[in-house]
Amino acid sequence: MLFMVLERFKPGQAPAVYRRFRAQGRMEPPGVTYIASWIDEPFDRCFQVMEAPDISGIEEWTRRWDDLVEFEIVPVRTSAEAAALMAAVNP
Repeated sequence: MLFMVLERFKPGQAPAVYRRFRAQGRMEPPGVTYIASWIDEPFDRCFQVMEAPDISGIEEWTRRWDDLVEFEIVPVRTSAEAAALMAAVNP
């Protein structure tokens, strides 16, 4: 399952986020896989795609960062998957 994780760095915490990342890595639990990420220009938000069997692994991962970051977790599917599903229900 894919998840779009919207991270909002707590005010002034972007340097601490990158410091922890350099020291400890992404800190994802087993079964959670990093796919890709993008950071906005002012270093306020990160948009990250992660893969996991279900949301529980994603929630475990975000707890390791929630002192520095606020999270919104959105289950997503690829455009190809969405098109196939729509074609199946509306041929």
